[in-house]
Parts: sequence; structure tokens; C-alpha cells
Amino acid sequence: MSNDNLQPLSGVRVLDFTQVMLGPSATQVLADYGADVIKVERPGAGDLSRTSVANDVDGLDNPVFRSLNRNKRSIVLDLRKPAAKELVYELVRGVDIVANNFRAGVMERMGFGYETLANINPRVICAFGSGFGQSGPLAYKGGQDILAQALSGVMRRKCNDDESLTIYATSLCDYSAGMHLVQAILLALLQREKTGRGQQVAVSLFESMLAMQMQEAAMYLQRDLDFSWGAYPLTGVFPTRDGALVLVGAFKSNPLRDICAALGLPDLSADPRYADFAGQLAHKKALQAIFRDRFTSETTAHWLARLDEQDLLCAPVLTLPEALAHEQTRANASVVGLHPDGGGPKAVGSPLTMAEGAFRVRRPPPQLGADSEDVLREAGLSVERIASLRAEGIVA
Repeated sequence: MSNDNLQPLSGVRVLDFTQVMLGPSATQVLADYGADVIKVERPGAGDLSRTSVANDVDGLDNPVFRSLNRNKRSIVLDLRKPAAKELVYELVRGVDIVANNFRAGVMERMGFGYETLANINPRVICAFGSGFGQSGPLAYKGGQDILAQALSGVMRRKCNDDESLTIYATSLCDYSAGMHLVQAILLALLQREKTGRGQQVAVSLFESMLAMQMQEAAMYLQRDLDFSWGAYPLTGVFPTRDGALVLVGAFKSNPLRDICAALGLPDLSADPRYADFAGQLAHKKALQAIFRDRFTSETTAHWLARLDEQDLLCAPVLTLPEALAHEQTRANASVVGLHPDGGGPKAVGSPLTMAEGAFRVRRPPPQLGADSEDVLREAGLSVERIASLRAEGIVA
């Protein structure tokens, strides 16, 4: 038995209309663990992430696209033409999942709504990732990561009142919603084992961000209080002589005493102003000014060693290149080559560890339309019919 057949999603087939990050991050997880993901793309341009990133070296195969589309196959269909829609219906007969992250109503207008597809294949699971949900005042608004940061309250959350509003530099909302969409798909597959029927599942950027704030939301809803672990008085980011470190002064009986021991300071917890959490919170600026002054006197490595001696939670603030080169990254085998032999362009692999059915690169990210003929032949189309469809511009 091949390694492919041992993966948990081997035998599951996905028709993937998703683009950019939310949807592709979800379908890549399915592909990483054995699913046959067939990526449906537009003629000439394909997934928006192939062309929306400034890149004059790799063209339609740029690093952003590669990071989200390994282990998939690509078919190009001109869905403006009725014959292409009929091809989709033929493909739906043999798939388990149809995924998209268009605006609400787009799949229905194209003729690919859940009810239509379920009439063709009652076992099909339609997975929908949107900006804001399937109903309500924002259902038809274009969704995007930064908009979800703003509308969900995430952008307003700050650890210090004097911090300015800013955009989080990583696509937090897209990734979170993508992983929630994976959960919904896997649950639907399990449910289908019980009922024999598929269903529609949906996730939105907005809902995913509210869910990510579950602790903060509960504190507000139940006690009308603002809550942030990062705003604790003994927690912060502190410049050092040669960089910066982060310190989390929590989860100990008297963290201030231990911080002072590490920094070579008198025990400030003996001062009535700082003797308890309420006092430390009230005098947070004064405390952190003392810490900042001390941390700048020595190197990051010096202070990390001292903080570790007191068993305090601390870490250096690294750049992404430094994190990618870190010994822990190598130990975790987090960076992989995008070809089955381990070579090719590099990217971050799966963060999941499994004793059996583990992640592996079976296919490099697909060239646009590279698998159109194979996919259609597997669906039962003859070579002659495929050639005719190509000639009419329906397939590329």
C-alpha cells in the first residue's frame, strides 16, 4: 500500500473554487493529508493570488500562490460559458466537497448553489468561506482580512492606551477562518458517515475573529470589563542593548519579586504601591519605565539568561528570517521543499504532528491548467471531446 493511501483523507475529492488565502489555506490542509483537491481557475489568470502580488520573476507561480496551493491539481474552465458549467456538474457527481470563498450569492448565480449541487450528488458537502456571513447587513459586502480586523474589534484592542491604531501585519483573520472552515468540513464528513447525506457548512472572517476573542468577549458580556493578557502590568516588550525581548510577568505567586531578582533591582513587591495586582496595574507606566531603563543596559542574551534563572516567561523578539533560521524551526522540520523529493522552492509546511498518516508533499503547487486533461479524462470525457472543448475556449 502506498503512503498516499495511508493518509487520513485519501479517497476524498474536493472541487476547489477558492482564491487568495481563506479558502486555499483550508483546502491545502485537506490536500496535505491525502485529499485530491482539484482547483478550478479562470482562463489566463487563475487564482487572484497568482497575479495580485507584485512579482516579476515567477509570474503566475509566485511565492504567495505556492505557499497556499501545494498538493493540488489545477483545471482551467471559462465558467461564463454554459458548456463549462455542464462540466462542473459532471465533476460534482464524483466529488465529496465543493469549496468556495466568493461573496454570498455568487455560487448560486453561477448555478452552483448547494441545492442545485445536492440534486446532482446528495452526498456533496458545500463549504463556504465569506467575509461576514450568509445573512445580515454585511452579507454581500466584499470580505477581506483587514476589514475583518476592523469590524470585529481586533484592531481596536491595544495593550497600552498610547498605542496608535494599526493593521496587524499577518493575515490573522484569513488563516483563522481557513482553519475553522477545515473543522467544519471534517465535521461534515463525519456527519455524512452517520446520515449518508452531505450539507452546506460556512465560516466567515467576522465570526472567526469574534470566536478568537472568546475570553475578552466573555469578560465584557458578563462583567462589562475590558480584558487583555497582554495589558498585564508586568508584561511587555522591552528594548535591550542589541534588540528586544518580551516578558510575561504572570502565572507565579510573586512575579514582580522574581523579575526584580533577575534585573538586579530591590524587591519592588515590598513597596506598598506595587504590593498587589491592583497597585501594579495602577502604576504600570512607572514599573515598566524601571524595567525599560534596566533592560537597555545589557544584551538580549544576558537578560534572557537571567530571566530564565528565575523561571520567568520570556523570549527574544525575532524577525521572520531569524525565526525561519531558528534551531527550533529546524528541529520541528517546519520548512519544507515544495517538490515530492524535498527539493524545489521552500515554504512553511504543516504544523500538525501525527504518528500515522502524516503530512507530506505529494505534488508541487500546480501550473495554471496543468491538470485539466487528466481531471476531465478521470470524469469520463474522451480525448476527442476534451480537444473540442479546448478549441472552443471552454477548457484551457
